[in-house]
Amino acid sequence: MMLTLPPRSSSVPLLFTFALLAAALPGCRKSEMPPSTRPAPEVQVARPLVRQVTEYTYFTGRIEAPESVDIQARVTGYLDTVDFVPGADVKKGQRLFLIDPRPYQAALDRAVGQVQLSEARLKLATADYARAVAVAKTPGAISQQDVDKYAAARDESAAAVAAAKAASESARLNVEFTRILSPVDGVVGRNLLTVGNLIKQDQTLLTTVVSENPMYAYFDIDEHTLLRVQRLLQQGKITRREEKEGFPVELGLADEGDRYPHEGRIDFINNRIDPTTGTLQIRGTFPNPSLKYKNLHLLTPGMFVRVRLPIGAPRQAMLVPRKAIGTDQGNKYVLTVNAQDVVEYQPVILGPEQPDGLQVIRPMKMIETPTGLRPLGENETTKEKTLDSIGPQDRVIVSGLQRAKPGTKVTPRNPPVQ
Repeated sequence: MMLTLPPRSSSVPLLFTFALLAAALPGCRKSEMPPSTRPAPEVQVARPLVRQVTEYTYFTGRIEAPESVDIQARVTGYLDTVDFVPGADVKKGQRLFLIDPRPYQAALDRAVGQVQLSEARLKLATADYARAVAVAKTPGAISQQDVDKYAAARDESAAAVAAAKAASESARLNVEFTRILSPVDGVVGRNLLTVGNLIKQDQTLLTTVVSENPMYAYFDIDEHTLLRVQRLLQQGKITRREEKEGFPVELGLADEGDRYPHEGRIDFINNRIDPTTGTLQIRGTFPNPSLKYKNLHLLTPGMFVRVRLPIGAPRQAMLVPRKAIGTDQGNKYVLTVNAQDVVEYQPVILGPEQPDGLQVIRPMKMIETPTGLRPLGENETTKEKTLDSIGPQDRVIVSGLQRAKPGTKVTPRNPPVQ
């Protein structure tokens, strides 16, 4: 940089000139200094975890009781008593309601009297017929027509006895139906009517009773999953014990996070796929433990649940934290750090999620080309040697991904022990 000094005759003071020089010289020195080097960004790395895992598919299901009964009356009458505590456990055959039985008891008594009357008439008709048969042995004492009339009267009386007994049985059933009993073991709901209300036969809903242990979980699986299970059956990878006792299935509740602690067995597979949804209804049976508080149980009919279905036998797999997985135009990848601490891009294939925040990954097959490694296509075949995109000894970046770019150098650090 060159500066021109003003002539001595200038009106600018000499002190101002030297001030300009002092301000200009530091700027010249600064522009000539080399730029400062920035340190490599720090990232946290960890090696993939290798362990036995089971592949799962996930569904949403709904809990239903194996037995659910709407309690209705089989006779018409006025409600006399309510004989249960709402929400309590009830046993099969326990009385829940009583309809006023007096009108039906009177009808039963009348029917019983009619049976006795018919039996007396039958006794007389039988005796008359026997006498007619005895008299007929004397020629000319009685005509055959009269004998036939006595026989018909006897048969008519016998038929009247049968009809009277049937009417008596119907009346007896009506008296029995005034006692409304629980048809199953379970938990009873609240009484929908109180004492004194009119109950109509086969119309008035009184309460409900649902069974409580075990419980059903219904869910729908897609056609692809169904075919995978069928292939396992075809290949003999499902044991005879699973075939006999039912395929295992796991269940998780809304407050259990990503855990599925409840184990059950599939006991029903529908006979056709729903053409509108392409799914097949499956049912699993699960034990329903008691909470030991006011007859409460863990699983309640109508509850939404998460269902996890294991596919195949456990196998060795590599796992990384889910936060270490990136997405590039639909393709999944992880970033690794090589021996020179340089970031590398590694495509991977995702496996099933695990309940501890980990994700199963499978390496992609890579081919070496003049410009570097590239993934082997899904239907591509090659005679060249292939390499796995990632292995158990690679260092995967698990934190600091925003500071790591493929091809740049970083400072790797191990994550803190938790």
